[in-house]
Amino acid sequence: MTTPEAKAREEIDRLLEAAGWILQDRDAFNRNAGTGVAVREFSLPSGPCDYLLFIDGKAAGVIEAKPEGHTLSGVADQSEKYMSKLPEHLARWGDELLLDYESTGSETIFRDMRDPNPRSRRLFAFHKPETLRESLLAGDTLRSRLASLPPLDKTGLRDCQVEAVEGLEVSLAKADPRALIQMATGAGKTFTACTFSYRLLKFARAKRILFLLDRNNLGEQTLREYQDYRPPDDGRHFNDLYVTQQLKSPHLDKDAVVVISTIQRVYAMLRGEELDDGMEEESAFEQGGVREIPPVEYNPDIPVETFDIIVTDECHRSIYGQWRQVLEYFDAFVIGLTATPSKHTLGFFAQNLVSEYPY
Repeated sequence: MTTPEAKAREEIDRLLEAAGWILQDRDAFNRNAGTGVAVREFSLPSGPCDYLLFIDGKAAGVIEAKPEGHTLSGVADQSEKYMSKLPEHLARWGDELLLDYESTGSETIFRDMRDPNPRSRRLFAFHKPETLRESLLAGDTLRSRLASLPPLDKTGLRDCQVEAVEGLEVSLAKADPRALIQMATGAGKTFTACTFSYRLLKFARAKRILFLLDRNNLGEQTLREYQDYRPPDDGRHFNDLYVTQQLKSPHLDKDAVVVISTIQRVYAMLRGEELDDGMEEESAFEQGGVREIPPVEYNPDIPVETFDIIVTDECHRSIYGQWRQVLEYFDAFVIGLTATPSKHTLGFFAQNLVSEYPY
């Protein structure tokens, strides 16, 4: 009979292979077999770890496997005994291992020890080894760069926009996973989003931002605002600096750093399904109320690290029901824009209201 831990490892193996890792047993160990190699039961001075992760032939991290239903929140402390003591002869990325995963196969958490205050966050699936390699070569992390953004140039900004951007950046510097911006209708929410998007791309070197809506006609207006935006420290149009794409097909432009889409289209892409154009003309909330939508599964063509930041405009009710799985799929900060936050909205964003206006 298969034990719960063995079942967990089977699912972990499946997820690792889907993300592009090469799996090996200790007796068949070849750290240079590919970009990412995951070796089971690798012996370390403190004992065998469940999986030792090699990137470009150098030890980078561990995975601690636990049976289904095990609470992962305390497991990170357990992993530290493996991370701090490595064999002298072992090629490695740092004096200690840098990447720490805990997983039951159905639930996975991750922390990067290079972050200013390393803390675990939930993941839908494992990162691709190529993504981790890029980050390791960069030498720092998105969270460390978010903690050291330069002061905001307030030229051309209204007071409420300054408050929104500065409040958001304080939240991001603390690595809060979700942040809510409340701005009055007509106060320039999209202009504010263009402002912080530019700063996150330029100064924090965010890889890609997803701007989510739930009606297609809102996307065209948002695209125009991004294209026309001129940052005060440059003067060129945003579109001359960064490729901006409104998704109208299942194909993500590999050069696009701002992607504007309905939540329905991203869901269909994750599912590998064609989207009826009419599905984007009514809100996702209305559609979700009519029918059950199947759960998303890991799609290696759109890995969990595809977006660093997700902006959801007006925080439509669609994100609180079945459609929230689209946001939870990605390993990304979620930023909400709204004029009228409800209890649902505040709950989803963990009460983290970074700017508001009095009625």
